[in-house]
Amino acid sequence: MPLEVGAVVEGKVTGITHFGAFVELQPGVTGLVHISEVADAYVRDIKDYLKENDQVKVKIINIDKGKIGLSIRQANPNASPVRPRTMSPRQFEDRLARFLRESDERLGELRRSQESKRGGRGSRRDY
Repeated sequence: MPLEVGAVVEGKVTGITHFGAFVELQPGVTGLVHISEVADAYVRDIKDYLKENDQVKVKIINIDKGKIGLSIRQANPNASPVRPRTMSPRQFEDRLARFLRESDERLGELRRSQESKRGGRGSRRDY
């Protein structure tokens, strides 16, 4: 089946980057879904919406010099918006604990560096 602009096809997500996702449409034929074409809402992290090996329905929005531009949000204009994937409570707790630990470490380093610049703990010079 030849691929043409405007066609809606199924594909498999083969790679994810910070700017979009690569989708294999046919064996050896891959296109890019830009992060702005994943959902109608603002997408901060594409991994909240897609993961590798997901089967997705995409619309071919352009073909330029062998590069294929795709859109998930235009493939189903009447469908409800794609919701971000939710994480389990355990994943959230793990992420929160890691954030708090790293934050405490950074604050400690900052305090130590500020102390050394002030000349120690509360020392006062008399002139």
